[in-house]
Amino acid sequence: MSGLTERQKLVLALLVRDYVDTAEPISSGRLVANYHLDFSPATARNEMAALEQRGYLFQPYTSAGRMPTKEGYRYFVQQLMGADELPSPIKEMIRHQFYQARHDVDDWLSLSASVLAQQSRVASIVAQLHTEKARLKQIALLSTRGRQVLLVIILSSGEVHQQTLILEELLPQEQLNSMAAQINHLVAGMDTIALEEKRGEIKDTQLEEVFTVVHQIIRASEVISSGDVYRDGLANMLSEPEFSEPEKAKQTLELFEDRVMLDDLLSRTVIESDAPGVHVIIGGEDTWDKLGDCSLIIARYGSKEHAMGAVGILGPLRMAYSRGVSTVRFVSDLMSELVSESLSN
Repeated sequence: MSGLTERQKLVLALLVRDYVDTAEPISSGRLVANYHLDFSPATARNEMAALEQRGYLFQPYTSAGRMPTKEGYRYFVQQLMGADELPSPIKEMIRHQFYQARHDVDDWLSLSASVLAQQSRVASIVAQLHTEKARLKQIALLSTRGRQVLLVIILSSGEVHQQTLILEELLPQEQLNSMAAQINHLVAGMDTIALEEKRGEIKDTQLEEVFTVVHQIIRASEVISSGDVYRDGLANMLSEPEFSEPEKAKQTLELFEDRVMLDDLLSRTVIESDAPGVHVIIGGEDTWDKLGDCSLIIARYGSKEHAMGAVGILGPLRMAYSRGVSTVRFVSDLMSELVSESLSN
């Protein structure tokens, strides 16, 4: 699919922003009049039809205006939203609230949930994360057929993992034993953080290939779950027109309390992801069906070496994404700063 024209980007960006404010389909005439555009409603209508064809907008019924689709929201967040910052007075007010609180992580978590709900005007979820560390005991490399090798990984817990590797060249069993011995000598007893720090010491290409797989398997073996979870702003969520029907409200309540899905979300987006910063999950991203009518903006606080958790907001697809992202980013950065200061004292 070719890119959008500059005018199509403008129309989509303005339509998303207008729809977020009104929750009503946006007509071409309204768009041109509200934003004093230098082209006619007919031209805007043609561009909206082109955006609808590409899957970014849809028309709920004939002669109605257009509304953004999930793809439209995703394009807006990824390409059009731009960087935004909370106003300085609001930042100072939030910072003052945190520093007024006692130096207690529970107080900070509860306050985070309250601040996020208040500033974003949707629901908030703040969680401590518990990680059961997986540690390597030893590995073995067994020649099977040709360049095919069986990698056996034994963890300190006694858990055993096996994976078949295809090496770049055929190696005799004696050399495989030597490679396994080198890895065992270098990293036995280490968790994923320590393994990552040792990566730079491995210069041999074949050895690095095996080490990478070992690291990935141990990382996947760590059990990550949410500890204490603080929630706020559910009334904000239920007051939105998207959730006015009793059945929708019931589904939202269940979603808000679903710890299994929360743990999976935290694990995949906050912990396992190599992309730092704020994550925006729109309509479940074809992974979490229960989030089909919602968007989640979430970020990690703390660091992998110290206390860690996640802060986020949950709202309808029709969410003020720019404000939500800037609010979540500021609170997660502030929480990281407070945790770091607390641990250094």
